[in-house]
Amino acid sequence: MTNSLLQGHLLVVVGAGGVGKTTLAAALALRSAQEGQRTLVMTFDPSLRLKDALGVGDDAKDAAVRVVGVGPGELDAALLDAKRTFDRLIRTYAPDAAAAQRIFSNRFYRDLAGNLAGILEYMAMERLFEMQAEGGYDRIILDTPPTRQAMDFLQAPERMLHLVDNKAIRFALDPWWDGEGRRGLTFRLLAKGAMDLSDRLIGRRFLLDVVEFIRAFAPLFDGFRARAAAVEALLRAPATRFVLVAGPGPERVPDAMFFLRKLKETGHHLGPIVVNQLHPDPGAVRGKAPGLGLLRFLADRDRRGLELLQSLFPEGQEILPMALELDPPTDLEGLGRFAQRLAAARPGGAQK
Repeated sequence: MTNSLLQGHLLVVVGAGGVGKTTLAAALALRSAQEGQRTLVMTFDPSLRLKDALGVGDDAKDAAVRVVGVGPGELDAALLDAKRTFDRLIRTYAPDAAAAQRIFSNRFYRDLAGNLAGILEYMAMERLFEMQAEGGYDRIILDTPPTRQAMDFLQAPERMLHLVDNKAIRFALDPWWDGEGRRGLTFRLLAKGAMDLSDRLIGRRFLLDVVEFIRAFAPLFDGFRARAAAVEALLRAPATRFVLVAGPGPERVPDAMFFLRKLKETGHHLGPIVVNQLHPDPGAVRGKAPGLGLLRFLADRDRRGLELLQSLFPEGQEILPMALELDPPTDLEGLGRFAQRLAAARPGGAQK
């Protein structure tokens, strides 16, 4: 490589939607394997576009799957399925089969747990911990959802640490809920009168399901706390770098600056910035060919956006321009060609 895109043990590819993050993550992983590294590429992008780019099936939701035809290193791909990861986490860390079954049989878990707000980010954190703990990979590359959802992932370890220690959790674990406590609650609800009894019973059942859900999870809280702290340290480690993929044009600059500010605030390390999908400049081509005027306009817009981005970032920040792909890669062969272009990318003007 003529740039530092593949420097680091963990590379987190981030950026706004539609800027080519998935293609770039897959190409980087392929290049890493071609350079002899044992590489894992994984996604917690809900669209799972990485599955199509690398030609892997749904088996990659349960365990890392080997991508064939890559060498001299190795390339594995893993996909995140939040519900499967949650189920596997319970089976792995519950103290015994009875404790696991207590969680699985809880109505709240069955109906809602896979769709709770933030669950994707929490399970992405757990899956990253799993893969890191397994060891054996020289490099791990993460493909993420659009920028602001990726920020939720960065904040997931800290949120988990706060969650397991907050007052609501301690309230649900209070011995008051055992035995007499439940009967007391029932008595008070019945005393409210028959007029609103049905509404109160619905509320009571939901409340008790939530409390039972939290109490069933109590034996796992120490593990949640320890793993969250480990992932938080991993994401801030010097060997972890965030590769920011920005789209062309001045209107895309605010997204890039937003992420730079957030990374600095949270103590993470920014690696290269890739300005992707730049329209080529037709140069001195004359005539009235269809679309030539539009191409010149788009090329000029993208040039101004690149120059604006370069002027706003600190001196020494590596910003790599990549020209628009006329035929975006859809298989390993196309990814290989794109990976070669990535390897040759240098700071400066757009590639021809």
